[in-house]
Amino acid sequence: MTSHLYRFFPVLEKREIKVNAKTVAEVLQEVNKIAPGFSDYIIDERGALRRHVNVCINDTFVVDRNTLSDCVNDGVTVFIFQALSGG
Repeated sequence: MTSHLYRFFPVLEKREIKVNAKTVAEVLQEVNKIAPGFSDYIIDERGALRRHVNVCINDTFVVDRNTLSDCVNDGVTVFIFQALSGG
C-alpha cells in the first residue's frame, strides 16, 4: 500500500500485511477485518474499486474492477495504491 493508506494501521511495524484469500475481494475483506473502515476508502457501495484506486497482483493490474474476482494465488503480492490524475 502507498504510505497514505497506512494511516488505517497505526500499530503496524512492517509495511506488509499477510492474509489468506483466493480473490482480490477476499483480500480486501480480510484487510478490513484488521482495520475496520479501510475497505470504505477502496471500494464503493456496490463493491467495485473506487475510481481513484488501483490494485495490482504482482505486476498486473486487476482486470475485474467491479466484483474484484481476480484470483490471488499463494505467495503473490497485492499492491493497493491511489491513482494519479490531473493536468
